[in-house]
Amino acid sequence: MATALSAPLHTAWPGRWEPVGRYGPGLALSALLAGCAMVLGQLNGLQAHGVSALTLAIVLGMLVGNTVYPRMALASGPGVQCAKQNLLRLGVVLYGLRLTTQDIASVGLAGVLVDALVLGSTFALACYAGIRWLGLDRNTAMLIGIGSSICGAAAVMAAEPVLRARAEQVTVAVATVVVFGTLAIFVYPLLFQLNLHWQLVPGGAHGFGVYAGSTIHEVAQVVAAGRSIGAEAADAAVIAKMVRVMMLAPVLLALSAWRARHTPKTASQGRLAVPWFAFGFIGVVLFNSLQLLPTPVLAVANAVDNVLLAMAMAALGLATPLAAIRKAGIKPLLLAGGLFAWLLLGGALINRIVPAWLG
Repeated sequence: MATALSAPLHTAWPGRWEPVGRYGPGLALSALLAGCAMVLGQLNGLQAHGVSALTLAIVLGMLVGNTVYPRMALASGPGVQCAKQNLLRLGVVLYGLRLTTQDIASVGLAGVLVDALVLGSTFALACYAGIRWLGLDRNTAMLIGIGSSICGAAAVMAAEPVLRARAEQVTVAVATVVVFGTLAIFVYPLLFQLNLHWQLVPGGAHGFGVYAGSTIHEVAQVVAAGRSIGAEAADAAVIAKMVRVMMLAPVLLALSAWRARHTPKTASQGRLAVPWFAFGFIGVVLFNSLQLLPTPVLAVANAVDNVLLAMAMAALGLATPLAAIRKAGIKPLLLAGGLFAWLLLGGALINRIVPAWLG
């Protein structure tokens, strides 16, 4: 017999209030964890190390999900699933308010080409090495590749509905990009000092900032590493990173088309699952490029977007058993480590060759 905590509350809510009873508990729990993560994310020590609210949200979600949540899963499940899917899509769409087409113009053709080459080579390496060499399942390898090549946890979450990945696959991918993205915060300032002597990456602080923005995983980690180097490097790094984030939409569309082609036609999954939220993301970027919204409105919209993404992360953590992560073993970490090495070395080579080639 279901306990009071585990019984589905929507059965006690008549008529038009039934959705509140169905989705309310899970959404409220996700919002509570997201709020705690956002408060913790404001701590100076965590900010200095590039630990974002999204990372903290999934950690808190996993802590609760593997302790007390199973006793309330029946009542909270629909709301948690809604946060993990619907709120995530809305959060990805609103993420476009952080970007403009002017960002592309500011880094020029060289910056765009560098971002595209880093993204494409990293994702291709993830698929080849992860599946052929390490024997990982396709979704896990792709998710790690997407997180490493585009924008960390946010990209992994955005790809989840397109690949129809399981919660544990998503969590493993997020964990690996968080580990190596955090390591990048400490490594890149040291590399900058070495680059002053070796001049492998041209362009001084600005050129090194483009290198950092085109190769570090998370936006928060790019900001933390850039500020450790200097203001000029930080500005260039953030712009290069934003252009890289903008490439998320075409990657999702390509993944959807690929999945439709490589799934048996007899299965319903073989149909093209168009990620409409990717088009929404593009539309919001184009709208934001018109600069019609006043700064206070943008600030509020971005704050709302942070909440939505944090709730989605918390919901993902709630739905992820630790046993599934342990089962994944060390192979995902090896893949993410190899991709990190490629981003450091291969990314530096790309940042050296492309500007020289374009003159």
